[in-house]
Amino acid sequence: MAKKCVHAYFKGVVQGVGFRFTVRHLANHHKIKGWVKNLTDGRVELLVDGEQESIDTFFKDLFQDMKRYIADYQLEDIQPVDDYDGFQIKF
Repeated sequence: MAKKCVHAYFKGVVQGVGFRFTVRHLANHHKIKGWVKNLTDGRVELLVDGEQESIDTFFKDLFQDMKRYIADYQLEDIQPVDDYDGFQIKF
């Protein structure tokens, strides 16, 4: 299976609505590693690493669950930079 790593930013009403906790739940469900955190400018930053099919399904589920909060987003495929231990919310 192909590995994939995606670095993402989400804009909109994405803080204070359970966005990071939804991301963590979906990442764990899809067996994806990485992290998510709030940024001071109101965006949420996300890095996910895993099998391509799992990542694609993760984003499909995330957009389905949180679409009402997302006004804009950026997704960028990147080279994996670390061996992440599970998925965590960074504070």
